[in-house]
Amino acid sequence: MDTSDIYIKPSPDIAARMMADEMVVMAVKNSRVFSLNPTAARIWTAADGATPLREIVARAVVSEFEVDADTAYRDALELVKELAQEGILLLADHPILQESA
Repeated sequence: MDTSDIYIKPSPDIAARMMADEMVVMAVKNSRVFSLNPTAARIWTAADGATPLREIVARAVVSEFEVDADTAYRDALELVKELAQEGILLLADHPILQESA
């Protein structure tokens, strides 16, 4: 997968709720619960399947938090890969226009 254009979208098999400044996500399949810190929550809420991760990071992370774009992108890429492995986030090298079955 070319990391220059990664698209992300929450899996349809999750339940998510914002609680204070953290996003709490539960995987429906195994009932595992994940708590996303404010930075990860920004990425999560911007994950529309149509916006490249690099653009999400520039808009939602670099502009909000004091971090350089390259570091923020590397950290975000690591995060989204972990969330995809857990089955709570969909990753693709093209826009994700509809829910995956």
